[in-house]
Amino acid sequence: MSQVIVITGLADGMGRHVAKMLAEKGNSIAGFDVDANGIESLKKELDKVSGGNAKHHLVALDITNRKGILKFRDEVLKKYEKIDTVLSNVGIGFFGPFEEIDLEKALKCLEINVIGAMAIFQAFIPHMRERKEGKLIAMSSIVGQVPFPFESIYTASKFGLEGWIQALKYELDPFGIKFAVISPAQVSTSFAAKIHKLPPKDSPYRERVKKFIDKDNEMIKDAPTPEFAAKVIVKVVEKKKPKLFNQIEFQSKVFYWLNKMSPRWFRDFLVLTIMDIRK
Repeated sequence: MSQVIVITGLADGMGRHVAKMLAEKGNSIAGFDVDANGIESLKKELDKVSGGNAKHHLVALDITNRKGILKFRDEVLKKYEKIDTVLSNVGIGFFGPFEEIDLEKALKCLEINVIGAMAIFQAFIPHMRERKEGKLIAMSSIVGQVPFPFESIYTASKFGLEGWIQALKYELDPFGIKFAVISPAQVSTSFAAKIHKLPPKDSPYRERVKKFIDKDNEMIKDAPTPEFAAKVIVKVVEKKKPKLFNQIEFQSKVFYWLNKMSPRWFRDFLVLTIMDIRK
């Protein structure tokens, strides 16, 4: 059965692949992204898939624009009269030793990754609550379960996201709303490369950060493609009652279960060993 699906951050990467795959299956896609050019090109692709019948609703919009999100919601509900699933896919990375980071820039990461998801969910919750059905799905990361050094701000954003989702689930369970969190470990995109930056030469963290980056770059070569990740995401979206926690690939599954079943000292040992930054 086809759905009306809201997706944020769908102009490129996994979000774009997910939107195209879902449209090809006959679903209606409503979404936004700050990348106006990406939105325009995606519009053409989705219209081509759907026979040019204006089935989809895509706009250029920043996730931090609260009034814009509410306007988008009103447009979507007027067009479709119902929303089945909201997929919060907007997110940015943040990298560096905590001691040396700019907290104003860190605030932007938290604003987009956490408050952004809250804003799009809050906009559509009243509609889903009244219908007593709907799915709220958030893209997270394995660092929302297993913390990684030099990614403390990004880790904080994903821990915050997953903690909030679990609390919100308690609030909305009586209204038939389902939740899912999807957590990749690594996907072969430029996501990490865009934020990896060595500290200054006199930084006490420089040597370990370099080892971390080198190891991460090595591991990304064997990471699954965005297309592979998108197929997993689509499967979660299509489920009537998805699991709360969903992993993308083998690595994220291993870390998820190690975190649940192993003592913390072993998890910490494993993370530091894998990233080649033990003392």
